[in-house]
Formats: sequence, structure tokens, C-alpha cells
Amino acid sequence: MVRLRVEFTTEPFDLDEPPAHAEAAREVVQNAGMDTVDVGPFGNTVEGRAEAVLGAVDALLRRSLEAGATRVSLQVNVVDGGGREAGPGGAAAVPEDGGAR
Repeated sequence: MVRLRVEFTTEPFDLDEPPAHAEAAREVVQNAGMDTVDVGPFGNTVEGRAEAVLGAVDALLRRSLEAGATRVSLQVNVVDGGGREAGPGGAAAVPEDGGAR
């Protein structure tokens, strides 16, 4: 089973209160069935099965942009079962269909 970790931020930042786009992204990942969700003021990390993560990335991009984000930065890593990044030849590649069902 392919596992992915995504780190993401939405902008613009507001240090006084979370902007609507950040709330939208948080709602998406907290309800997406991830194995791990870490939400913070300067970055967010989620981890789970490739299918769930890829679906959540699609939804968080759409919802946060609709809610006013002007930039969404993200990084996607393939991880092994222990949560470590996979090295060359480590974890299996993401299926050609991107894990879509």
C-alpha cells in the first residue's frame, strides 16, 4: 500500500485569526480519513493512504482557493509504513491513475 505525506500552507497569512481559506483547508483534511493530521499556524502535515491523500489534496486546493487563498504551497512525499520518506527503490510508485477510484 502506497502512503503519502503532504505538507502544505495557504496564503495570505493572518496572525490574528485563521483566515477562511485556512479554515476550509483544515476542515478538508480533518474529515478526509487521514492517519495523521497536524495543523499549525505556519504549516500543516497530513499522512495516509495514497487514495485518501490525493483526494484530500484535490479538495483542499479547490476549497481553499474558493475561500480566498491567493497561494497554496504543498510538498508530497512517498513514505514507508513507519512514516519515513522512501528512498530510491523504497516504496512502490503511485499508481498511474494517481490512486483515483
